[in-house]
Parts: sequence; structure tokens; C-alpha cells
Amino acid sequence: MSGGRSPFSPRPPSPGRSAGLRRRFAEEARSGRPDLAALCLLLGAVADDALDEDGIDAAQLELDRLAGQLPFRPGGPAAWAVALRDLLGGRYGFEGSAADYRRLESSLLHQVLVRRRGLPILLSVVWIEVARRAGAPVYGVALPGHFVVGFGPESGPYGERVLADPFAGGRLLTGADAELLVTGATGEAFAPSMLSPADPLDVVLRVLNNVRAWAEARPERSDVALWAVELSLLLPSHPARLRYERARLLVRRGEFAAGAAELEAYAEVVGAVDAAAAERVRAEASAARALLN
Repeated sequence: MSGGRSPFSPRPPSPGRSAGLRRRFAEEARSGRPDLAALCLLLGAVADDALDEDGIDAAQLELDRLAGQLPFRPGGPAAWAVALRDLLGGRYGFEGSAADYRRLESSLLHQVLVRRRGLPILLSVVWIEVARRAGAPVYGVALPGHFVVGFGPESGPYGERVLADPFAGGRLLTGADAELLVTGATGEAFAPSMLSPADPLDVVLRVLNNVRAWAEARPERSDVALWAVELSLLLPSHPARLRYERARLLVRRGEFAAGAAELEAYAEVVGAVDAAAAERVRAEASAARALLN
């Protein structure tokens, strides 16, 4: 794969193919050991019909190919981090920039592998999957506002672990660097608990949250917001409020009966803990049904 920058205008798959992809996504998410790359590629196929089965296989093979170019057991965590930085950030130029936050393809693994550009979390997925295939002790670290990669033991003293920032081409981070990333992105105070390894399903949910944020800034792309919410709902653990978000998206897209029914179902759930909120949701459902007349 080469680093092209051709315009990206995805076409959604047919309803039949989309249903099959979503079924596979749900099965993978509920498996004993969910495969992060597989989930990200299935997500990409739901977004972009051009990503067919051959394309999914090619993306997996590209991750294998990159892993095969790493040195054999280079040493401890720091040596692994340097090896990934030199290969992916140096030789192949994987990195990110502010412009990547404005592109949907920055959240799709198959496009990130082609463009070698993406959001911090997708570039981290590339680092994780390449390193994992080569046998490195690697995991994702979901710092507030900025995703990075950790090398070494998943717990224990920070000094035994090494952090790298794929968005910055794999720059190795000191503890002070990590603190600056957190405070600079969110204003929050840094806490050691923020260095905990990210579960693969939490990574996928965060990717989908990024897609939803992209679509929210573009009201004309409610189609993207809808599939991102629907995939999020297929994960074993997700915020209950996503059902409310899906219902409102259906109403916005003119599916008034379906949206109203989902609003009413959500009101029943909310009513157990917040009667006033449930009444507000029921009023939204009534307003949606009125639009049918």
C-alpha cells in the first residue's frame, strides 16, 4: 500500500451486505478475545462499500508485512518503541496533523493504512497491531484527549514502561510529556490511573465516538452518525443514552414512526430512575408521531 491522498467519498454497502458485516462485527465483539484490527476493518466496511473482502484481507496482510520488517526481539520496551518509531514513523511516514481531524477517513483503518495519516487512536491501532504481530509487549493507552501506545508490562512502576505517540511519528514520551498531553488537551490534572491499558472494545467504542463527533459537526451526514451509533449499540457494553441518540437520528432522517417507537422504549427505561426525563422523552415521541399526519 502506498501513501495516496485521493478524494474520499465512501458509498455505503447494500442493506444485505451491511447486515452481514454488522452480524460479524457483533460476533467478533462478543468473542472471547476480540480482534482489534478485525473490528476496525469491519467498521470500515460498513462505512465504505469499496472495502470488500479482498480489501479486508489486504489490510490484514499489510499489517503482517509491516510486522515482518521489525527486528527480531530488539530488546526491552524502549527498544521495541524505537523499532516501531523508526519503521512506521520514520521509514513509512505514519503520523498525523490537525487536518486529519476534519477527515472521516482518519477514523477508518483501511484508509489510514493507505494514506499513512489518521487520528491518534487509529495510528495507535496500526502501531499496536504491527507490534503485536511481531511479539512486542504492547497495549493502547487512552489518555484523555489523546490516545498513545505503551510498551512493557501492563501494570507496575511507570519506569518499566515506555509510551510512544504515533500521531507524532512515534515520539517517545516521558512522564512529563504524558502530563502535558493530558492537560493541554483537556485541562485535567494527570493521574497515574490514566496509563491503564485500554481494552480493545473500549478502543473501538472510542473510534466510533470520534466518527459520531465528525458527523455531529456535519448535519447533512446523519447517515454516518446513524451507522456509528448502531455499531456502538452492538458492543457488549455501551452507554444507554446511545438508544436515545439513535431514536433522535431516525426522527431527523424522516423515519418518524420508528424514531417515536424508540423514544417511547427509551422513556420506559429512563422512567425507572428519572420520571421527569421520561416525560420529556415521551413528549418528543408524541411530536415525532405528529409529523406523520
